[in-house]
Amino acid sequence: MSLQLYAHPFSSYSQKVLIALDENETPFTLRLLSSEDTKTGAEFAALWPLKRFPVLVDGAETVVESSIIIEHLELHHPGPRPLLPRQPKQALPVRAMDRFFDNYIMSPMMRIVFDRIRPAEDRDALGVAEARALLDTAYQWLDGQLAGRDWACGGDFSMADCAAAPSLFYADWVHEIDAAFPHTRAYRARLLARPSVARAVEAARPYRHLFPLGAPDRD
Repeated sequence: MSLQLYAHPFSSYSQKVLIALDENETPFTLRLLSSEDTKTGAEFAALWPLKRFPVLVDGAETVVESSIIIEHLELHHPGPRPLLPRQPKQALPVRAMDRFFDNYIMSPMMRIVFDRIRPAEDRDALGVAEARALLDTAYQWLDGQLAGRDWACGGDFSMADCAAAPSLFYADWVHEIDAAFPHTRAYRARLLARPSVARAVEAARPYRHLFPLGAPDRD
């Protein structure tokens, strides 16, 4: 049975896994999650009642959480471009940067987006301000880390960059990366120029009207 990925191309965490699959040209079947396809949605809910995507089905095994899905692919379906070093000690920085992008870029970005979805009377102005402050701090820290680097952990594209691409793509829409952080801005541009990332962005383009804050006329 081929790999099946329950996902949506506009989802940031789905893009993270789609980029990893693309990097190694790993064959899979996309099970597109949409409100119109109730059958696929029911299958997805049965596999993972928390209903957070993406979810990978590999034969009899169901794998959840984007980082774990990529690690599963590295172990069971390795390709010509390793996204995680084989040596545990060398893999730690990649895992650390992966968590940085998910926790300190993706999470505050999504906090701002979800706040906009709420009814106006239920919005959390303080929470949004805190999220924006955290993004500025994260951009600044990342700028220092990226000095002299092409990719998040040095010269090789890795799982950390799979996480960085959708994180910085959407975060810059939500809270623009200041010109004071040139390494972070240049890194985002390098990510968007990478073929696997560019294809993920193009696949998501038809859904930009769904972005609660309004997608900017760029990228």
